[in-house]
Amino acid sequence: MLSNTDNASVALRKLLLESCNLHTVLDMPGGTFTGAGVKTVTLFFQKGEPTKKVWFYQLDPGRNMGKTNPLNDKDMVEFIELQKTKPESEKSWSLDVADIDDKTYDLSVKNPNTPEEAPLRSPEEILAQMETLDAETADLLKSIKELV
Repeated sequence: MLSNTDNASVALRKLLLESCNLHTVLDMPGGTFTGAGVKTVTLFFQKGEPTKKVWFYQLDPGRNMGKTNPLNDKDMVEFIELQKTKPESEKSWSLDVADIDDKTYDLSVKNPNTPEEAPLRSPEEILAQMETLDAETADLLKSIKELV
């Protein structure tokens, strides 16, 4: 719904943004609701005034969700607290409506605050480190054999 490109989805997002204040989007992990088959996104909006800014929050309970491990009140504590002030964090960010593409009204959840992962090492670097570690291991084994 937030990023589909069919005319009905685009028109629905446009209507939502222009006739309601979509103030919060809660992105929940897959498995939150059994049988949904996809991640669940909850929209918080108030009818009657247009949206100016949307605050996004990515819920991360730190575990896999499912039938035997359901969402609980404790999982929602941080979201409820942060929603009061809507700060920027690794799990939350804001988007001005002026920055939304007025052709697609795409509201897909793309967290700009996710920390970057360390770049992968080249195969040459990995092999060089393996050779160094092998040489250190050989030296240690030689020292141990001399002690025995």
